[in-house]
Amino acid sequence: MRKYLFTVLFIAVAGMFSTQAQVTGRWKTIDDETKEAKSIVEVYEKDGKIYGKVVEILNPAKKDSKCQNCKGEDKDKPILGLTIIKGLKKDGNEYTDGDILDPQKGKLYSCTIKLDGNDKLSVRGYMGISLIGRSQTWYRVK
Repeated sequence: MRKYLFTVLFIAVAGMFSTQAQVTGRWKTIDDETKEAKSIVEVYEKDGKIYGKVVEILNPAKKDSKCQNCKGEDKDKPILGLTIIKGLKKDGNEYTDGDILDPQKGKLYSCTIKLDGNDKLSVRGYMGISLIGRSQTWYRVK
């Protein structure tokens, strides 16, 4: 009976942590137009919300790029180190009610992310309703 109880408890605790652990981590972004790897984004939790920061720019010619088209506090900040995913909250198997910044265009969009298997992250940015927007697939960096 003890073994059974221990096994059930272990599975329950592991299940509670697995979803959050899977979304967080390092993800490779892909350029929509060229289909080339663009950057590495570190997705992390802070105060119960999900954020994502650019931790590596893969094109050497763009390593020193700044967010020239951004507004407010992000204006002219280096893209390397910039927080581009802000304040997502867990909603079932998705994270919603936050924003994503496109540093090339300087635009802020509503955002939803969700896992597509263990090593793919579906990232959707949109204005207004989710039907009007764009999706990307990011790939886990191991």
